[in-house]
Amino acid sequence: MKAVPLLRTRIIYADAVFAELAIWQIPKPVAGSAHRFKYRLAYVVHGVCVLRYDNEDGKGDHRHVRGKEGAYAFTTPERLIADFQRDISRWKHENRDS
Repeated sequence: MKAVPLLRTRIIYADAVFAELAIWQIPKPVAGSAHRFKYRLAYVVHGVCVLRYDNEDGKGDHRHVRGKEGAYAFTTPERLIADFQRDISRWKHENRDS
């Protein structure tokens, strides 16, 4: 089985503000993850990635917020997207005056 794309989209929020989401089902877990999904979700504001979720081979599931990396407890692709959207909303709320 090859990687099967499940989602590949770009969501435009405003001029120079967008999210890119990519999720694949893969034949076996990447090193550091216990599931058969590979993903990369990024929220970009004026050319700067301010939020990213991914499961890089060897690092497993994690997220980057304001340049800091932390573990992420992956459960399902649906929960991943919901958590990512929640963090986008939080980021927009905390940075609404900038």
